[in-house]
Amino acid sequence: MTDPTKYVEDIAELAKEHGFTLGAAESLTGGAVASALARGSGAATWFHGGVVSYARIVKYDVLGVTPGPLISEQCALEMCEGAARLLKVDCAVSTTGAGGPGPEEGQPEGTLYVAVMVRGNVTVHRMEIDGDPGEVVESATEQALGLLLKAMTEAVDRRDADPGEPAPDAIAVSGALTDD
Repeated sequence: MTDPTKYVEDIAELAKEHGFTLGAAESLTGGAVASALARGSGAATWFHGGVVSYARIVKYDVLGVTPGPLISEQCALEMCEGAARLLKVDCAVSTTGAGGPGPEEGQPEGTLYVAVMVRGNVTVHRMEIDGDPGEVVESATEQALGLLLKAMTEAVDRRDADPGEPAPDAIAVSGALTDD
């Protein structure tokens, strides 16, 4: 059984303790990631908001996504960067994919791309999720928040290992597609 909010309190604690600000850009999850984050303790101090970008025009005109396939690593990356820029946050997460029923853009149902940006380091993850559309959304939300928590924890660990190293201000891609 998936729990879309299972990582939220850990994210909230890290955000409050280490001064992270968070935002989301969502397609497949339709606002579920933002809704889960808004439930975190003290969210008003660290969660800036989210953009639900179901329509292509919103992805292109609001988030700055390059026209082309939307169920892709590039789209997830650009959605994440767009959210960070628009919401003025140092941590962002984005979701795009084929929720089903049936394939979309040649991708099988349950295909998910999640991009996570934490203080300049960006990773994109591709996953396959089984289930009906509702189950895919719930699982995708849980997976996206788990990846966000992992990236935030790694950023804190890196800073603790080298406290003299300032956090980067610019978005830089540190990793491409991974199969986590």
